[in-house]
Amino acid sequence: MAYRGDRGRGGFDRGRGGRGSPIPSDRGRNSPSGFRGADRGGRGGFDRGRGGRGSPVPSDRGRNSPSGFRGSDRGGGRGGDRGGRGFDRGRGRGFGAPREQGGVFLENQPAVVDARVADDSDKALVTRLRNTQLGNDPDSMPLRPDFGTVGMPIKLRTNFFPVRVPKGPLYEYDVAIAPTAGTAIRRVRRRIFQLAEQTTEWRNSGMRGTVAHDSSAKLISARVLAQPLTIKVPFYDDDQAGPPENGGKEYTLTIKFIQEINTQDLMSYLNGDNQYRNYNTLPVISALNLILAAHPLRSGIKVGQDRYFFRSATGPSSLGGGLEAWKGLLLIPFYTPGNLAVQMMTFKRLQGVRVKATHLNYRKTVKCLARQNARQYTFTCDELGGRCLSGAIKLKYPNLPLVDAEVCEILPDQPFRGKLTDEHTAAMITVACQPPNVNGNAIMNNGLRELGFANPGPTLGSFGVSIGPNMAVVPGRILPRPGLKYANNVSPAVDDRASWNLRNIRFAAGARLEKWAVLLIGDRGRDEFQGPQDPALRTVVNGFMVMCKNSGILVSNEQPPVVAANIPPQDKSDPLRRNAISTIRDSLKQLRSKPSLVLVMLSNGDKNIYEGLKHLCDVYLDVATVCVHVGKIRKEKGQPQYFANVALKVNMKNGGVNHKLDENTGKWLSSEPTMVVGMDVTHPGPGSARGTPSIAAVVASVDNHFAQYPASLEIQESRKEMITNLKEMMVARLQLFRQRSKVLPKRVLVYRDGVSEGQFNIVRLEELPEIVKAFHTFDQPKKPYRPQLTVVICGKRHHTRFYPTEGKDAANDGNPKPGTVVDRGVTAVYDFDFFLQAHGGLQGTTKPTHYYVVHDEIGFGSDNLQGLTNALSYMFARATKAVSLVSPAYYADVACERGRCYLRKLLQGHIGDGTTASGSASTNEQDVMREAQALWSTGVSKNLKDTMFYL
Repeated sequence: MAYRGDRGRGGFDRGRGGRGSPIPSDRGRNSPSGFRGADRGGRGGFDRGRGGRGSPVPSDRGRNSPSGFRGSDRGGGRGGDRGGRGFDRGRGRGFGAPREQGGVFLENQPAVVDARVADDSDKALVTRLRNTQLGNDPDSMPLRPDFGTVGMPIKLRTNFFPVRVPKGPLYEYDVAIAPTAGTAIRRVRRRIFQLAEQTTEWRNSGMRGTVAHDSSAKLISARVLAQPLTIKVPFYDDDQAGPPENGGKEYTLTIKFIQEINTQDLMSYLNGDNQYRNYNTLPVISALNLILAAHPLRSGIKVGQDRYFFRSATGPSSLGGGLEAWKGLLLIPFYTPGNLAVQMMTFKRLQGVRVKATHLNYRKTVKCLARQNARQYTFTCDELGGRCLSGAIKLKYPNLPLVDAEVCEILPDQPFRGKLTDEHTAAMITVACQPPNVNGNAIMNNGLRELGFANPGPTLGSFGVSIGPNMAVVPGRILPRPGLKYANNVSPAVDDRASWNLRNIRFAAGARLEKWAVLLIGDRGRDEFQGPQDPALRTVVNGFMVMCKNSGILVSNEQPPVVAANIPPQDKSDPLRRNAISTIRDSLKQLRSKPSLVLVMLSNGDKNIYEGLKHLCDVYLDVATVCVHVGKIRKEKGQPQYFANVALKVNMKNGGVNHKLDENTGKWLSSEPTMVVGMDVTHPGPGSARGTPSIAAVVASVDNHFAQYPASLEIQESRKEMITNLKEMMVARLQLFRQRSKVLPKRVLVYRDGVSEGQFNIVRLEELPEIVKAFHTFDQPKKPYRPQLTVVICGKRHHTRFYPTEGKDAANDGNPKPGTVVDRGVTAVYDFDFFLQAHGGLQGTTKPTHYYVVHDEIGFGSDNLQGLTNALSYMFARATKAVSLVSPAYYADVACERGRCYLRKLLQGHIGDGTTASGSASTNEQDVMREAQALWSTGVSKNLKDTMFYL
């Protein structure tokens, strides 16, 4: 079980707060307190930065998981371009045992919409704010113009709970620990606070049950504490009976008053008082975070700064390879406790794990693994006459790296913080994807109990804080499906899962497929063709050509040339398989003329081959590629569907248009020249070389079909979220729009992905001016160019979930139906935002995307923007279904992933001659950046840069 603490986007959140969490109000609305939400929409689970927005017990697999486990429910799949994985209409990947049966959560139970929404007080607030001068404040977000009305009204439960907030002030204190040596380790700091709470001084100062802290430097008290206040703490580990009689460590906590926190200011903010629009909610939110975390801090296992886990009665789920998943409302991998040698047989990444030496009875942290084993290592021992071999204890595994592994036990309750393997990730998905009724019950039952909310302890009572037992109920709507068009004005039949098929349908605009070639990768796979002359290969190529022609692609009747690259086998001395990529390069050079596109038949799923091939062809050979798995494309069962999926990408990469919005749906977009933009930044993950740059992508439409989105890709400072060279990237997109449409856009709509709430204003202050500078590049004498600009931030890193209350409003698995939109009850007080689930879920509990308008010159109404965003979610060209993230933002994300192929060496922790340098303090970050620039070269080559090469 997991609690999301004070960093994510959860319920008490950092930012501008919102109307969201159904916190009761004492202002005539049937409740005792008045706390309605928290920041920017009452985002659920008590946090501060990037995490979740749902309940105090959220359920998510977000990007910021310590393991790097991300998960995805975007509907279109993220399978690169390896044969259309994710475009078919399957039901997931089928790992593991069958999941529990899906269904409607709490069906046939009373579902009463929160009074503050049911009585339309939120509508009255929007009207009142619109009639003030607040909307003219250039330093604030756009005000909400109205609430949406289009669509079928429904009611939804959501993982937000009412919270009673204390009326009186809270008192904040700073805690300093002396001496500081060794206290940088979180485990040590937590132990110091555990021991401090047991001291007589802690009790005598009145802090027992009346304070909450973060086991580090911050303490919140329900009452004024005497000053000065110091607590002396004799230190000993939790496996020791008490402090040693002599020579033990002693720490001193000095607790110093910082400020008084008035909770009623938060109430004024949440009630929408004009003068509180720019009120800083952070002090109150941070204090409430600590109060609500008081119980799990003592009873759970804290991971990072914002997650708490509890061992489930059902036990963890094994992921294999020395890891296990702790099942709960959030999922995270832990090391499997047990003998270190046994774990080392299957899992080598054990740096940082805590172990207990059973023969010496002490605990240590594994810093690294020695290059020698017990057979090889010698040491000097005068008592035994000089140098001796290790081996006083007979070992079962003497050939393992030397850490005395067989006499070490991995201590329990240790989270794995590295990058998961593909196999571990697949296993995590299996464990994580539970249907909505299962997740909802987990929140209501184990969740509230484990977090200490079902039966509040003395700490919550002393602060006057309590959590309601029931999820909030909010109004929602199911938006009508957009109209889609293929060639000859044919509209596909879109089913209840927002998907359709391509039977007897031709692309809206077929591209030309000429001068293409086929590359066979020979890597000792069992499904490989026997060579370029294999008759079975010719059958597959002809079948694919027929599918392309039937889909509307103009394919030459000439047979494409075929070359084979029989690559050298995997070698530990060449982990990136650079020799294999060199062989592929030589094979492609054998082609008599440069092809416009190469259909690559991969032998297997080796990422090093795929990523190296993309780097080679995108940056150096200037050739578009589409990769397929040979075992899939030659398999007769499902072959037409597979051919069709590949044809989707072939058409788009060659400049075609797969499908369009019909005239009615696309009426607003086509009424004036409009450019739709997607922007994203991806960062190096665990295991990368220190200083590996981040990658920024800007994609934009080029005409009134809103189908082609060429990209600008650039590297920039490591882990910088704002786009450094945004002006030049936008200039490139505007130039291409003018080239293709013969006019500059009059409206620019930007969907910005990957920004946490704490950075919303930074987008406005840093990125907006750069976009405007790009506009000014096109100024003419006495005729400045200034199109209307709107920027919408897309948020997927949250924990908000919605649960239909009636079967008629739910999909077959109990999830909301595609097109479900929510803009009341759990959204911002002042600002313009909404949640939209455009897609139909494939597995698990679907997650909506949170759209937040941070700048709006176009002047959108709620219905217009919500409908447009829903329609654009059906325009992801690589899929025949709606996707969960609006297509331009999704394209930017996919483009960023392509850029990662170019830096694969650094992202895998290799630098220079190939030595691993992940996270090393000695790594020269300037050297890493120089190597990244060399790998990046001049970026995407000239013939590809204005195409959707990344798709």
